[in-house]
Amino acid sequence: MCRSIKVLRKPEEQATPDEIRAAALQFVRKISGYHHPSQANQAVFDLAVGEVATASERLLASLVKPARLTAKRAASVRGAP
Repeated sequence: MCRSIKVLRKPEEQATPDEIRAAALQFVRKISGYHHPSQANQAVFDLAVGEVATASERLLASLVKPARLTAKRAASVRGAP
């Protein structure tokens, strides 16, 4: 199911609200099977996109950022003197 889901941002960059919404829309389209919902389903489709976007924002805000390696530390990790 997830083979064609694209990475929408790089891990070291902060996701924008537009990127989060685009990812939420992509996810809802994928799991619902509808690229464009009917008028009868539009409201629940939009609600689902909003809920996924909100959950995604919470996730991204809660992730622990990995420490950046200094050049000296990176060299020692690689085994260089």
